[in-house]
Amino acid sequence: MTEMEGAGIGPDDEQEADDAVQAAGRAALEGIVVVLWQTQDYVNIAGTIRAMKNFGLSRIRLIQPELWDPYRIEGIAHGTQDVVARAEIHDSLQSALGDCSYVVGMTARARRAKRAVARPRGIAPELLARGAAAVAGESGPVALLFGREDHGLSNEALDLCHRTCIIPTSHHASLNLAQAVLVMAYEMWMAAEGESLEFRAPRRDAPPADIAMLERLFGDAERALWAVDFFKSRQTESVMRTFRELVRRADPDQREAGFLRAMAIEVVKYVRRVGGLPPEGEPRDFRTGLGETPPDEN
Repeated sequence: MTEMEGAGIGPDDEQEADDAVQAAGRAALEGIVVVLWQTQDYVNIAGTIRAMKNFGLSRIRLIQPELWDPYRIEGIAHGTQDVVARAEIHDSLQSALGDCSYVVGMTARARRAKRAVARPRGIAPELLARGAAAVAGESGPVALLFGREDHGLSNEALDLCHRTCIIPTSHHASLNLAQAVLVMAYEMWMAAEGESLEFRAPRRDAPPADIAMLERLFGDAERALWAVDFFKSRQTESVMRTFRELVRRADPDQREAGFLRAMAIEVVKYVRRVGGLPPEGEPRDFRTGLGETPPDEN
């Protein structure tokens, strides 16, 4: 008699438990969105959608695709009409990612900028846990962001990401778009099968801050740093990129992000109230993010 049987748990109960874990993992995939930036070829889009269909992903957003014809794509990727029908077309990164609570940018190589880097197998359980939270309505969706076929993601696009993910390869590191999507989809599907669902996203009193809210925070923080003449000889872009990475590693919820915004806004108000002069010149664009005007600071 096994230990499980001695405790009154038989093989059928174990199978039911395993099935429940797998069902929960697969349901979590509904909270994950594949986002393609400026794709250039029907075949790459169709290959991506086929890979998604193979491994249970059904939500895709395309940003400024050079070509988009659902009929032609369905002709290349047979049996994927349901995924194609749900595809969303967006005109900017901010539009496609604005409601997402967690964004992972796929890149073929490490960058000079210090970023939180993961590999597909290591991050898959976390993505599933966050996807499950999105399905439950506790947060926004999780986005997997893939760049152009020829140049990948720009640093500006990676600035919107909480993490970057690199697929390990030999010295020949060139994967096409559909192959990269396939690797990520496979690892999440395997994690959904119950092999590695140990990760549990922390419980929160408030939903996670989405991209739109974080962009407002970064804009307010940059204004505050300009108000106290923090940048001086420092490069503004480099400083703000470091600050972005710090905040993303902290993964603040909406209440925490709002608290940080309030601090930054009060810094600017205080400098103006005591008659401090703003630094020479104006910041680039204050990183106001999604085209919103900065909050009234008077």
